Amino acid sequence: MKSHDERMANITFASVYPHYLAKVEKKGRTKEELHRVIEWLTGYNDEKLQQLITAKATFEDFFKDAALHPNSNLITGVICGYRVEEIENPLTQKVRYLDKLVDELAKGRKMEKILRGA
Repeated sequence: MKSHDERMANITFASVYPHYLAKVEKKGRTKEELHRVIEWLTGYNDEKLQQLITAKATFEDFFKDAALHPNSNLITGVICGYRVEEIENPLTQKVRYLDKLVDELAKGRKMEKILRGA
């Protein structure tokens, strides 16, 4: 049976993105805000995001070329039952960073707080 980390690596960003978008829009946030959060974490602009979605990039591929924000280590807390700052697998931690930022956006947290002083 595949490990949790292997399963995370093989999930496509394109399969998760619509869920991220629906989650934030349901709470009154916008696609632009979602993209701003993703760009802060990864450095990917809208065009690059669309390329990754079209290519059905796995999370492994998605984060391979990402320029992770230097303040990403300030993302802390629990998401999906995991404390993000304690996740040992680097890729799984990055995926959970993204999950956490999307969650904070959906919960109405102020953008300057989500972007960790960017």
